[in-house]
Amino acid sequence: MSAGGSATVSGIGLGLRAPLADAVLTRPPPALRWLEVSPENYMARGGAFVRHLDALMERFPIVTHGLTLCPGALEPLDDAYLSTLSKFVNHVQSPWHSDHLCFGSHDGRFLHDLLPLPFTHSAAEHTADRLIEAQKRLDVLLAIENISWYAHPGEPEMGEAAFITEVLSRSGAGLLLDVNNVYVNARNHGFDARELIDALPLDRVVQIHVAGHLVCDDGQRIDTHGEPVCDDVYELLAHTLQRTGPVPVLLERDQSFPTWERVVEEIERLDALWQRAAGGPR
Repeated sequence: MSAGGSATVSGIGLGLRAPLADAVLTRPPPALRWLEVSPENYMARGGAFVRHLDALMERFPIVTHGLTLCPGALEPLDDAYLSTLSKFVNHVQSPWHSDHLCFGSHDGRFLHDLLPLPFTHSAAEHTADRLIEAQKRLDVLLAIENISWYAHPGEPEMGEAAFITEVLSRSGAGLLLDVNNVYVNARNHGFDARELIDALPLDRVVQIHVAGHLVCDDGQRIDTHGEPVCDDVYELLAHTLQRTGPVPVLLERDQSFPTWERVVEEIERLDALWQRAAGGPR
């Protein structure tokens, strides 16, 4: 497999995490086509950690997915962060950069969580304005990811799909559609996951995330990225790909790591769905 950052991002990717890195480098399955990294884990670092990433860049296209942009926060954007981020994104030749549609900081303090925004027109306008400002600092398209949420802040003026649509329309951003997050929210809050996906501007989707989640004793679903992807999420992914076409799909696993063979099984199952959407093996 020869790739590098300039190669086309297509098919199935994997979120690069330290416990998976050696296996990705030495035993990558043919179905694994690209990797996603969080710049915050690499920026302003050196040594073996970055050399490992450089070795992987020789074999795989890299896409960046941030953790700390917090486009819905109230304080000004961090100029130093955006400058360092832009340099990193350019270094790995990511075709776009994504972050979460949320707020996660207040009064200069990072809250270490992805907190939901109120589904209001003023919040959509504020968030879009910040995304436009951030986009000016990046040389690639900025995309936002729908998050899982467990309580709603304030009185909503619209549904989640309408809120996401308004943010995208105002900002010009792309959409990283997290299918597992849609499913978790649908089960927790009692709406139809397919109806929400169908209501989104799917022509703006540049990438899809899938992951596993925890089912609590009371039936609540928690987006842990520490469980296998469930059958319902695979089915929702198939439904989504029928509408988006074969956009790149990424598997996230952040904790409770299984054997590499089990990870490969999930990659191959995702690839089968993606190939079906693409019209057969490529």
